[in-house]
Amino acid sequence: MFNTSTYINRRNKLQQSVSDGILLFLGNAESPMNFADNAYHFRQDSTFLYYFGINEPNLSAVMDVETGDCIVFGNEHSMDEIIWMGRLETLSSKAEKSGVTCTKPSSSLSEYLNKALSKGRTVHFLPPYRDGNKIKLHQFLNIPLESVSQYASVPFIKAVVAQRSIKSEEEIAEIENAVNNSVAMHTVAMRMAKSGMNEKQLAAMVQFAAESTGGHLAYPTIMTVNGQILHNHHYHNILQEGQLILNDSGAETAMGYAGDLTRTFPVSGKFTTKQSDVYQIVLNALDIATAALKPGVKYLDIHLLSCKILVAGLKELGLMKGDTEEAVAAGAHTLFFQCGTGHMMGLDVHDMEDLGEQYVGYTDTFKKDTSTFGLKSLRLGKELQTGYVLTVEPGLYFIPELIDLWKAEKKLEAFINYDKVEEYRDFSGIRIEDDVVITADGHRILGQPLAKSISEIEGLRAQKNEFSFNLWPN
Repeated sequence: MFNTSTYINRRNKLQQSVSDGILLFLGNAESPMNFADNAYHFRQDSTFLYYFGINEPNLSAVMDVETGDCIVFGNEHSMDEIIWMGRLETLSSKAEKSGVTCTKPSSSLSEYLNKALSKGRTVHFLPPYRDGNKIKLHQFLNIPLESVSQYASVPFIKAVVAQRSIKSEEEIAEIENAVNNSVAMHTVAMRMAKSGMNEKQLAAMVQFAAESTGGHLAYPTIMTVNGQILHNHHYHNILQEGQLILNDSGAETAMGYAGDLTRTFPVSGKFTTKQSDVYQIVLNALDIATAALKPGVKYLDIHLLSCKILVAGLKELGLMKGDTEEAVAAGAHTLFFQCGTGHMMGLDVHDMEDLGEQYVGYTDTFKKDTSTFGLKSLRLGKELQTGYVLTVEPGLYFIPELIDLWKAEKKLEAFINYDKVEEYRDFSGIRIEDDVVITADGHRILGQPLAKSISEIEGLRAQKNEFSFNLWPN
């Protein structure tokens, strides 16, 4: 946890941002894998962590906006729990560390909310993303289960987004810790990868590196020789000479802050000429897009700049043609770059995505394009502010099924040389990703340097470490 004053100040600021009513914070419960006492790794709700810092299941909290009263609801450990789990820190002690002096049993929350509702007071809550919390809200507030999310408080959402978007210095330090742990994960992968290895073996090493720091994975690792599949979580392929490996993985610290990096590197240790050419295009887009980051710039413009650099590079290879600006305006680049250039990052790897991209990445007057291929996947488009932490992750993805579809339709032939594209249909994909904080005078790439240029990656690949896989059958 941060210092007690951090949580008190956060709640005080939130209290000033919502005009009236009760703010309800639902923490997460444990999720069983196959029976109640065999649960998945517990992850507390990020907004609950932000305002209370208590990483323990089955907790809730309320803030009375008008009086400033704050209560944490949860149960102290029973004797059975002490017998099985040992003497743990009490809930009241943990609450005190976040500046909350009043705790009550979980069973009393319903009565508290009913009393507030009977007085005509508004109970604000955030959009629930777990079924258990949807059921609780249905029961507590007597609202239809199937439409609970529609009753979420927009003023509460906007207040939380405005506050959590600007990272404090202590948050940036914690995020940088997560990024440095992520750098270590990627370094392990680049040193250990070799022909004949399973993707799952390399993914296991990355997870070991993450958990050895005292944290966890920030999200399921993407470790694949099929880099054209944007979110590939299958690890069944055997690494072979001549292939590229795309590793998109990040660490989460014990306090819940995330890192998110991607590197693409050759199994053989050295890039082929074709791989080098495509890799350099993506790297140029990353470098130029990153250099343009500063307060006041719309991230949509950063995305479009990245797209133009990709198109310019593809034109040099003969895969695209025509005017670059017109090609991007027509969406011709999306044959090769179907996603967005980046997203906000913090306590969530896609920061606050549970609160809604329209609120997190856009504004009331600058709305997200939800229909245009490519732009509908851009999670962040609004003006950047000092204190934002975000990713920059351009890529080129050669998806055979998409190529076949567009070619059959003769789609955007004025900009695409389909005969040349056929030479790359089995290329796979390349993504390169860094994490960046927006500063008052520009930006700063977070974390220790991680091999990124062709020469740096090939140099690191030359430092291969031996490892025994006797425990991991193919």
